Amino acid sequence: MDAATDSPTSKVRLATFLAGLEGGMVGVLWMLAWLGISSLWQQRGFWTPENLMATAFDRNATLAPPFTWTTCVGLALYVVIYSLLGAAFSSVVRDRAPRGRVMLLAIAFALAWYYASFRWAFTFALPLVAFLHVEQSTLVGHLLYGAMLGRYPVYVQRLMNAAPPVVEIPGAAVMASPVAETVATDAAEERQGAPPAES
Repeated sequence: MDAATDSPTSKVRLATFLAGLEGGMVGVLWMLAWLGISSLWQQRGFWTPENLMATAFDRNATLAPPFTWTTCVGLALYVVIYSLLGAAFSSVVRDRAPRGRVMLLAIAFALAWYYASFRWAFTFALPLVAFLHVEQSTLVGHLLYGAMLGRYPVYVQRLMNAAPPVVEIPGAAVMASPVAETVATDAAEERQGAPPAES
């Protein structure tokens, strides 16, 4: 294995990327749950936000308020976009700011994304989403998304702590486990001339 790929810095970067991906996914699911509930309060369908997003591929999706196969497309598009946004955010911020500031940066990032996408880019790319979304509910949803994304340092810590320790054996590195420990013990006993222990 390449030493550069296996360096601690590379592992931290990978863990940070995956943590941002997870934070973005958790955030968008909370955001979509809020948008669905607020849509019901406004006497629209629970799946209206996803059906609107599905107009990226099917212009008639907004005419079907209940859950359909097209809704899955809109749901998948939300999850992919916002998960990747979370990964990009965590990869840029990494550990450069304290956790409290990371939360504020994540909320600011989510609000900036809302204005850049729903209020500008979508007016050209997805006009139905831009003009038919409920501004106040979507804005609150992005605040919720940012708050969840801001927890990515917790996920980084969990991923780094989940990595099992390495047992050093001359000429090899084996992950610590009952089997690895048995192999290490047998190898040590063989070097000393003793018969391996019965398992």
